[in-house]
Formats: sequence, C-alpha cells, structure tokens
Amino acid sequence: MQAVSPRAGCAFRVGGYGLRVNGATLLWFRQDLRLPDNAAYAAALERGGAVVPVYIHAPEEAGGWAPGGASRWWLHHALEDLAAALDGVGLRLVLRTGESLKTIRRLAKETGSDAVYWNRRYDPETTRRDAAVKEALTKGGLEAKSFNSSLLFEPWTVRSGQGRAYRVYTPFSRTVMAKGFAEPVETSGKRPAAPPKWPESMATGDLGLLPEIPWDAGIRGAWTPTRRGGLRRLNDFLDGPVRAYAEARDLPAEDGTSRLSPYLHFGQVGPREAVAKALRGNPGKGRETFVRELVWREFAYHVLYHFPDTPAEPLQDAFRRFPWRKDKEALRVWQRGRTGYPIVDAGMRQLWETGWMHNRVRMVVASFLVKHLLLPWQEGARWFWDTLVDADLASNTLGWQWAGGCGADAAPYFRIFNPMTQGAKFDGDGSYVRRFVPELANVPANYIHAPWEAPPDVLSRAGVRLGETYPKPIVDHKAARERALDALSKMKDAG
Repeated sequence: MQAVSPRAGCAFRVGGYGLRVNGATLLWFRQDLRLPDNAAYAAALERGGAVVPVYIHAPEEAGGWAPGGASRWWLHHALEDLAAALDGVGLRLVLRTGESLKTIRRLAKETGSDAVYWNRRYDPETTRRDAAVKEALTKGGLEAKSFNSSLLFEPWTVRSGQGRAYRVYTPFSRTVMAKGFAEPVETSGKRPAAPPKWPESMATGDLGLLPEIPWDAGIRGAWTPTRRGGLRRLNDFLDGPVRAYAEARDLPAEDGTSRLSPYLHFGQVGPREAVAKALRGNPGKGRETFVRELVWREFAYHVLYHFPDTPAEPLQDAFRRFPWRKDKEALRVWQRGRTGYPIVDAGMRQLWETGWMHNRVRMVVASFLVKHLLLPWQEGARWFWDTLVDADLASNTLGWQWAGGCGADAAPYFRIFNPMTQGAKFDGDGSYVRRFVPELANVPANYIHAPWEAPPDVLSRAGVRLGETYPKPIVDHKAARERALDALSKMKDAG
C-alpha cells in the first residue's frame, strides 16, 4: 500500500487494479436549497465517499446586500425544508456562521474532507468571494469545484455576434432560445454515504432569521416556503392558469402568474426543472410565454454579471446627472401605500402584507416613485429588497433600472404610467384595489381608481372621506408628469 496525504485521498492497488478511495466531500449549499437537479450534489455522489452538507450564514460577506426581513423569513423555512430532505437520504445539514473560507477549512479538518463542491452564484460580491475561496482551498490541497444549478445559461456563455454582452432583451432572447435547454440533472440514482461522525451544527433558530416581533402573519398565510410547495405551485400553474397566461398575467386580481420567483431565487425549484415541465408535450402560447419570462430572469443575471455596478449605479451614464429629489416623507407615504392613488397603494400594501407584488403593479408603483415623485430608483430597490420574499439582486436591479429608464432594455423615461389608466385597464372592476385598500371597498368601479373624481354623495354612501379615511393624492398627475419631463430635459441639457 502506498500512503498519500489524506487531503488528496488514499490510493492503493488490489489484485493488480488501481482503486482510489476519496475522503469526504463538503457540499456547500447557498441559493440551491434542493437535492433534485443539483449539479454539485450529483458530482458529490459521483465522486464517492461521505457527503457533508453545510450552509454557512455569512450576511456580512454580501457587500451591503444582506438578505432583507422577508428573505430571512423564507430562508429560515427553506433551510428547515432542506434539512428534512437531507434527513430523508441519511444526511444532515450542518449550519455554521462566520467567514466562509475559515469555516470551510475548519469543517474540512473536522470531517476529513478533501473536496468542497458548490453551485455558482453571480452577484459581484459573491463572485469575488468564491474566486478567492476556490484559490485558497486549492492551494491548501483541497479539491474545490463549482457547478451551475441556478441558471439555464451562465452569463459568459451568451454573447452577441460581436462577442459582447447583451444590453437588450429581444436579441438576447433569440440567441438563448436558439440554443435549446438542458435537461435537469439526475440525482436520485445513488444514495449518499454519511460521515462516521457528524460535526457540530447550530439549530436553524439560532441563525436569528425569523422576526422578533411577529409581523409575518400575512406572509405565512400567503406562502408554503418548501420545495414541495414550489412544485405544487408550478404544477397547478401549468395545469390551468398557464393556458391564459399571455393575457391574464397582467391582471393583478387574477391568480394568473406562476408565483415561482421565491422558489427559483432560493433554489428550491431549478430553472431547468421549470422549463422541462413547461415544454413537455405541446407547449402552446401560454407555456412559451412563461418560458420567455424565465429567459427574462436569465437576462437579469446576464446584465448583473457583465455590469456589476448596476445595483447602485445606472447602466446608462447620462442618468448619473438626473436631478432626483430628496423627500423622506414622500418616500414614507409611498412605502406605506398612502399616496392617494388606489392602484399604487394596493400594490404597496400587497407587498407589505404578503411579501410579494404582482408584476404589472410593480411596474406601476416603480414608475410612480421615479416619475411622479422624482425619487431615486435606488430607494425603491432597497425597499423591495427588504420586503420581497423573492428579493433577487439581478431581477430587482434590472426591474428598477427598467422603470427608471436608465438600465438595460429600459422603458424610456418619458413614458410615464398613468395610475388611473393602468388601474382601469388591468383592474377594471376594482377587485384588486378592494382587496388591499378595503377603505375603498364600496366605491363604484367607475370611480375606484380616481375616487377624488366621485361626487360627494357617492363617496358619502361608500363611507369615504378623502383626507381622513383615505388620503388625497400626494401629487397631481398632470403636474407630476410635467415635472418629470422637465427633469429629463434638464438632465439632457446638463450633458
């Protein structure tokens, strides 16, 4: 027998045949909190030897983008769900806090692991951190490998004909759709081996992810933050609502969208799984539209990876000169859903109550903040980051820069959503507003999106007293529109 370093594995020959026995593999979970279609887990199974799953809670390494309150709530339950799934295959989830590299080195020593496998992330801070971790582990004699389980196409695999990163969605989408989609990674064929002794682990509750003051009742009622919940949501959507998805996805009162975003963000459902299910058999228009929405998510990651400053700075340099206002009270009124514009207030209250907002309404409330109130898109992005259960740096950044007219494939800033028109078009009978702005529940449909236009007797019968039971509009739409266009002109003149 020829002994070698335990970090490199143990090699010996039996009966003339070479046989390699590997040490344990640390399986480092991050935003891939599932076992099926998990490339790093599949590679650990293929490698052989014990598998030691670990999650390291290190929000200080997020570069100012530590998970917000709603995301922490979801993360707590997702970790418990992953721990249960691992228990079902004879493994445990080891929870630790602290600097990632030091924690991994310590765990490798404790468990006799000679390899560390993980799935890649693409935000700027994590990309830099992971590169440093991989280099340090490799220099220390450990096998360090990363894989893709979060995207259909990683950012560097999609380029324009000139070899550049895309800044417009349509040509990006054409390129991606022409490539075809990979099948989910198979992980069910082999049972993992457990280490002879498990290292110490924190309890999920010790991570302090749940709120001390129980503000989460609405979120608890709206979501099942487990992989099973995500698959059920996907299957139910594909069994029914997807048939009308191309049209119904713009109607906030309807259950017409997949609501899959938090499950994708935390990796409880993989995009390869979602696409494979959507394109099974004869997909139809609705399913094809749904797949293109998943490709929009890919575009968000593509832009974030290639333009890593965009979470804080506009992609279009001209908007660095935009004359944004500072108005803490106006921001607070918008956050609380007290602007006096029903469709805007309904969206902001849905967000606070459920940790989620319908996508059409996200566009409306974002437009209102950056155009009617002339407040920076970064303020909106930060609020969404703290209150969305699906807060995702790539998607959040792309969406807010789109609304602000300053990002990739952005809506021109001079296109200013009219909240009354948007409400009448997409919530004609006012069902969505009545659900989240109950003080307007008895206002007739023809006035519900502009209650200040209703005759006094109509408001009286509805029990509405503007300025008391429901606020008057914080700004006049026409005047706000003119002010926004004037600000755009000033930006152009300054250039």
